Amino acid sequence: MSVPAINPASWAFSQQYQLTDLNFQREVQLAHQRLVERQVVDSSLRSVVRASWERSLRYASANQSPARRSAWDERQLRDYRERHPLAAIMPVVNQLLVDPGKDSGLLIAVGDQHGRLLWVEGDHRLGAMAENAGFLPGTDWSEAAMGTSAPGTALATGRSVQIAGAEHFSQLVFSWNCTAVPIRHPETNELLGVIDISGGSHAVAGHSLSLVKATVAAARAELSLQKLRNKHSPGAASTGGQRLVQPTQGGGEVHTGTRSRGTRSGDTLSRGMLSLQTLGRDRGLLRRSGRSTALSERHTELMVLLAMHPSGLTTEELSEMVYTEHTPASTVRAELLRLRRQLASFDTALTLQSRPYRLPEAMQLDLQKVLGFLDRGAHRMALTEYSGLLLPRSEAPAIVELRNRLSHQLREVMLSDAAPEVLWQYLQLPETSDDAQAWQTALRVLPARSPRRAAVVAHLEQLLN
Repeated sequence: MSVPAINPASWAFSQQYQLTDLNFQREVQLAHQRLVERQVVDSSLRSVVRASWERSLRYASANQSPARRSAWDERQLRDYRERHPLAAIMPVVNQLLVDPGKDSGLLIAVGDQHGRLLWVEGDHRLGAMAENAGFLPGTDWSEAAMGTSAPGTALATGRSVQIAGAEHFSQLVFSWNCTAVPIRHPETNELLGVIDISGGSHAVAGHSLSLVKATVAAARAELSLQKLRNKHSPGAASTGGQRLVQPTQGGGEVHTGTRSRGTRSGDTLSRGMLSLQTLGRDRGLLRRSGRSTALSERHTELMVLLAMHPSGLTTEELSEMVYTEHTPASTVRAELLRLRRQLASFDTALTLQSRPYRLPEAMQLDLQKVLGFLDRGAHRMALTEYSGLLLPRSEAPAIVELRNRLSHQLREVMLSDAAPEVLWQYLQLPETSDDAQAWQTALRVLPARSPRRAAVVAHLEQLLN
């Protein structure tokens, strides 16, 4: 049976032409069948698809299962994407693509420069289909792993691309249509990753490509603004460069370069970032490079306040923030001396500074990460990071204020903006068990046929009776 050649000139600029046209897809399917049977790429294909199939054949046969790499575990993925430059653009992506697309039959994915998907958000009804296709955060969708796909091909060519149905190299994703646009650093033009929308026929409509291109333009503008903000913010020069990292199959990293230069020599980077876990804990856990030490409640309070005030605090200020009653300065200084000794035993370079008291380097607080995610509209990430109330037993005035602020802000966001599944996750926190308004909100936003509605109704009955 002879198949008429597809003449790109006849449709490339036609407004009526659709990549999902049944006749067109039938011809592409026949071309794919010949690819599977003979390992031959048809010259009739669109040039971008033809070139991608040829590259894909270097990695695997078309009748083999795709070489998709296993997803990272949650912690590996979270740690990697929090450090990736694309984390800064997620509020823009959420505002322009994710939020409007929640009920539109589209999934929005953001991947790194190597093809690893970092975020996959959008219409929850597509979740099962995406899972079956392996379209999940942490999986590799480069051409080397999956063959022709919009995210992988956009990264391979450095250009915007639309891939429909049977144009994919793997039959596993024939039911999907995708539009992807690479995103580059606004100053260096370095490839940072890709933004993709996937779904039905409207995922490859002409306006879809325009929308993703506009989102990429807004994201690049956000990266430029962030650099300006960092340049003028206190302590920005002391944090060192933000490094691009390459994921390995085992979940490790290979550092590939430095995004920007700082004024420090890099000693902090070589020792690892200092972090303090305080949420859902009575005692803080200080971490660096796989090592950790538990702090007393009082020392955790002091560390939190010093981290929140990088320019330093006086003895008098710390006394007012930590103690409920007037406390002699000598008591505060004695506590700070004990803290200094513990820090030095944990890391000899970690020397508490004085006059005013301050930390010698930046420290990452889990509560600051949650607040940052909330400010950027990354609700799911905020909730994933939130482990519970800040030092729940602490009565230090400043800690109580911080605890209430964080809990209140999280609650307001969850009740007003969170997707149903995120709100359900929020309700699993101990602090929401008696919050009737939160449970009533869940009853209002959950889909009518959601199996979770019964549990919500039963819990509300217990609260209100």
